[in-house]
Amino acid sequence: MTSVFDLAPEASPVPVVPVVVIEDAADAVPLARALVAGGLPLVEVTLRTPAALDAVRAIASEVPDAVVGAGTVVSASGVADAVGAGARFLVSPGWTERLLGAMRDSGLPFLPGVSTTSEVVALLERGVEDMKFFPAEAAGGVPYLKSLAGPLPRARFCPTGGVSLASAPSYLSLPNVGCVGGTWMLPPDALAARDWARVETLAREAAALRGPVSVRPR
Repeated sequence: MTSVFDLAPEASPVPVVPVVVIEDAADAVPLARALVAGGLPLVEVTLRTPAALDAVRAIASEVPDAVVGAGTVVSASGVADAVGAGARFLVSPGWTERLLGAMRDSGLPFLPGVSTTSEVVALLERGVEDMKFFPAEAAGGVPYLKSLAGPLPRARFCPTGGVSLASAPSYLSLPNVGCVGGTWMLPPDALAARDWARVETLAREAAALRGPVSVRPR
């Protein structure tokens, strides 16, 4: 199965996945276009609002250069809804056996959430190597992930939760980090004003964080 970390439409890795909360589905297409224009083609739409699935559908059908995924997937029914809306990857804040099974069965790349070493080991036992580290800052941040790289080198993470423009480079410098998830390129005042030009500028700043591809031992 293709990794979420390898979904970028270009050869270069994408350092940041915008984590998007959409209240009005009409904003989905211009928002996604601004992010893509700024160099961030992977767009995670969180399933936290009534508009989320319509937003995924709109981006999937109207923004061909975007790779839209569904975040905050917390149930098997949520997996089915996301697939039906056209999501191309799935992200969860945590996992259970049932949720993990549904994400596997979807055939889509997915990132199950972890915040402890035991959860990481449990996923590795099940053949899952790509994970979301959440909530990143609250769960130990860069020092925690750095500590995991030695004993668990096959695990690769997308830290999300409290990551900022200032802290992202420290995460991206780690060998076990494939990308980070963040919201800083989506300030609430810009979204409220529908200031897509500002979103594009902030996305371009985030895309400039692109670094070397993380390589795991095989």
